[in-house]
Amino acid sequence: MFTNLETNLLSKIKVNTPAVRQRLATMFTRRAIKQGSQIAYYIKAIESIDLTTLQADDTETNVRRLCEKAINPVNPKFLNQLGFDKKIKVGAVCVYERMIPYAKEVLINSEIPIAAVSTDFPAGQTSLDNRLSQIEHAVKLGANEIDVVINRELLLTNQYKKLFDEIKEMKKSCGNTHMKVILGTGQLGTLETVWRGSEVAMQAGADFIKTSTGFEQINATFSVGLTMIRAIRNFYERTGKKIGFKPAGGIKTAADSLKWLTLIKEELGDEWLNPKLFRIGASTLLADIERQLQHFATGGYGSNRYNPIS
Repeated sequence: MFTNLETNLLSKIKVNTPAVRQRLATMFTRRAIKQGSQIAYYIKAIESIDLTTLQADDTETNVRRLCEKAINPVNPKFLNQLGFDKKIKVGAVCVYERMIPYAKEVLINSEIPIAAVSTDFPAGQTSLDNRLSQIEHAVKLGANEIDVVINRELLLTNQYKKLFDEIKEMKKSCGNTHMKVILGTGQLGTLETVWRGSEVAMQAGADFIKTSTGFEQINATFSVGLTMIRAIRNFYERTGKKIGFKPAGGIKTAADSLKWLTLIKEELGDEWLNPKLFRIGASTLLADIERQLQHFATGGYGSNRYNPIS
């Protein structure tokens, strides 16, 4: 966490959008993960998922079922047929603050972190004091990670110092609890704004930067992802501090998970390909990955109803 915001750095940030598109086009054609390696990468994707339920109709029952799925994300029969005997689990379970006690009861012996969304998720528009109290309450209930959302107005109106100060206060309220900062990139307009928001968040103490709440019209896109990952790489080269990355919202297919893993591997290297530095926020992605593993194991695809999420 920086004592003061390096504002001079923000004015120098420029993003060549056509170059971003070209880099992605090249990466996903020439650097695609080959079929022989896909099983290992699907397992890696599962272990990076923040298995999420953030619906208005969430109940104790569906949260408990989600947590059971998090502990046993893939039918052991398929794993045995693939010759995979290691126990796997998802990266975390992500729920609303009120659901933390239910998740905690199920996950208590699993070592799976509980991530709670906070700070007036998904809008971030209430008073700072109210948002900080939400963080403190979630930590008290037992959250291991807090996904905070920024007030996008501050970023869109270039109030970088105020945004920096707010995120610093959020970090203090988190204490030793991991903090992921959600930018809401689908509402930020330009890739330069995305990079500036990433930079402010990292300087203010973010452990992770996250693309979206999942409630914006546009969520995790690869162009935004590449921009944020480049910001992380630049920050690491300057400071020696590794910041995690979490794309979230609209990531539904196994093929997309391989693309995100490719992006991380190509831009940040293998050391970022672990749940401490890479997560995928998703609710339905797991079912499609499990179908792909079933296909590798049996030669056929099962219906999604046989691979339920919750």
